[in-house]
Formats: sequence, structure tokens, C-alpha cells
Amino acid sequence: MIKKSLYNLKSIAVVCSTAMLFFACKDSYERIGEEAKKNKFPQGVAENYKLIYTETLEAMSSEEVAETKKVAVLTGEVCEDFENLSFPYRTFPNGLQVDFFDKEGAKSTITADYGIIYSGTNIIDLQGNVVIKMQDGKLLETPQLYYDQVNQWIFTQEKFKFSDQKDGTLIHGEGMDFNRDFTILNAHKTGDGYKVIKEDIDG
Repeated sequence: MIKKSLYNLKSIAVVCSTAMLFFACKDSYERIGEEAKKNKFPQGVAENYKLIYTETLEAMSSEEVAETKKVAVLTGEVCEDFENLSFPYRTFPNGLQVDFFDKEGAKSTITADYGIIYSGTNIIDLQGNVVIKMQDGKLLETPQLYYDQVNQWIFTQEKFKFSDQKDGTLIHGEGMDFNRDFTILNAHKTGDGYKVIKEDIDG
């Protein structure tokens, strides 16, 4: 009887020791790359998305009604809504187009393969084959471009190609910023390019 009790105690001790070792072990494997990514899913998906930006001609209170002016129109085939995250944003995985209107109503267009609107900072991030067709015929091409909606300023730190068929200008450079109406353009670093100078034959 005593031997049987000792045997039972030893069995219980072995089981307890094994259980303690099992629970003491933890997963120390460090996940990197694709394994480390947390899956994020949009809280909503909209098709044929269209957002119109307007501004009032005069300052107004919250209860007043005033005439508004259309300043930009953003459209995209698909819009994914991640506004429920701590850093809210919307994505346009199939590309987007932004039409800008100057004071006279002339339209300039920006197209890109992919876009993100960061709601907290009011920054639009345009990526992949970004092309700007300006209202006066000028063309800007770059792989990435940002639009600051608050300051109404557009900028890139990437390489760009700027062309103007009217005066025969072609400029390659890196880094550029300009206002929404495309009347102020600042090239940070320019490389090769050319400009056609027409001779005055009558002179």
C-alpha cells in the first residue's frame, strides 16, 4: 500500500513538472517580413468614388448660406476606407484623378496609379506614373507627388520631367514645388534639358 502511494506521488510529480515546463516555454521566434505584418481591412469600399472640394468666396458662420466655388474634384474607380484606424486614411488602389480649377475656372488634371488621402494631415499622396496636365499645356511627370490641401501646395522630392510644347522647353530635374494654380513653380535641382529660342527673322 505504501509502495502504491509512493508510485502515485511520483506520477503526480512528473505530470506537474511536465505541465510547469510546458507553460514556462514561450514563443521566442521573432517574426519579420510578411509574418510581422498585421492584416488591415477597410471598414468600407466605395466604387466610382467622387469627392468635390469647394470654397466660399467670403468667410461665413456655421449657419450662413453663401455662394461656393468648385476648386477640385477627386475621382477614383475604387476607394478603400480606413478612417477607423488611429491614423485615418483612404486608399485608391486602382488609381485616381484630381481636377484643379484656377480662379478663371481653367482646369488642370493630375492622374496617378495609386493614391492615399491622409485625413488627419489633409495630405494626398499620389504614387506611380504621376502626370500633371496644366491648364496652359505644360506637362509634369514624376513617380510620386504630394498635395497639401490646407496650404494648397503641391510638391515632390522625386525626379521629374517638365515639358512645354508651346515654347519648346524640356527640363529634367529632382524636386519641385508649386501652388494649386500652377502660377508659381520652384525646381529644386535641374539637370539636362533644352529650350527652343526662336529667331526674329524680320529683325
